[in-house]
Amino acid sequence: MDFRTACEETKTGICLLQDGNQEPFKVRLHLAKDILMIQEQDVICVSGEPFYSGERTVTIRRQTVGGFGLSIKGGAEHNIPVVISKISKEQRAELSGLLFIGDAILQINGINVRKCRHEEVVQVLRNAGEEVTLTVSFLKRAPAFLKLPLNEDCACAPSDQSSGTSSPLCDSGLHLNYHPNNTDTLSCSSWPTSPGLRWEKRWCDLRLLPLLHSRFSQYVPGTDLSRQNAFQVIAVDGVCSGIIQCLSADDCIDWLQAIATNISNLTKHNIKKINRNFPVNQQIVYMGWCEAREQDPLQDSVYSPIFLALRGSCLYKFLAPPVTTWDWTRAEKTFSVYEIMCKILKLKTQ
Repeated sequence: MDFRTACEETKTGICLLQDGNQEPFKVRLHLAKDILMIQEQDVICVSGEPFYSGERTVTIRRQTVGGFGLSIKGGAEHNIPVVISKISKEQRAELSGLLFIGDAILQINGINVRKCRHEEVVQVLRNAGEEVTLTVSFLKRAPAFLKLPLNEDCACAPSDQSSGTSSPLCDSGLHLNYHPNNTDTLSCSSWPTSPGLRWEKRWCDLRLLPLLHSRFSQYVPGTDLSRQNAFQVIAVDGVCSGIIQCLSADDCIDWLQAIATNISNLTKHNIKKINRNFPVNQQIVYMGWCEAREQDPLQDSVYSPIFLALRGSCLYKFLAPPVTTWDWTRAEKTFSVYEIMCKILKLKTQ
């Protein structure tokens, strides 16, 4: 199998991903024939189903010394719910027997906190009164920063490296567990255990980008500034991969060529399907994304993505790819190929 045939089907490699203002982190790219998968490494439950996997409502009282006896990490700013990261031994949370490390906090006294930021959840807990009712659900896929043991034999020896110093996420144990002599001893019973329950570190899908009508570029959006060994892919529905940083220039070229090949093959196949609905003199010859440069008197040249399609004797300009037959009647602009050729010839003779 030659390189071109192989990359049409699959290509896998390690890159760095910068998503928004987050620091770049390691991801695995997996390129299939019609989809680009961006995967992150995480710890997941691969076998067994604990009895507490569904939603549970637990009521605990705040102690004068020790508070609720739990710590939390995560929050909406990290694209995860707030999760219980520590449970202190012989404190209220542990004594309830119904709270576990890896539980996502969904509600606090009836207040929905599924999409709240970390500090917002901390404030709600601070103001919850002496008694708090938590609605929680154990995450089968637990974020890797919880450092869950990777096999059931380790259930009584969890790592104690889940403090803020070992994770970019904030651990709010000091807010909720404020005894000065508290060493955050983790209780064995606070770790999920049940017959056949097993944890493994695996690559999990972070983002899936369908390649049909996707566009990719090394340039900073709207400019002619090129990124070094980096690119981004934007799916037809607007979902962006984030900035994918390759380990070398050659690696970046290989990825761009492989992605371009798969998009091209998908486009050609799609054109054949669409052309079944059009007569011979209105067949699609080509379509794909381009960058249009607009001259703005107040600033430098601005580039914007446009979708062009050459069909019959006309060139169509779209803001988004035509998906249905009706979309062809809603092109932003339509140009006659003959007029375009005449203008080109006229420019050449001047």
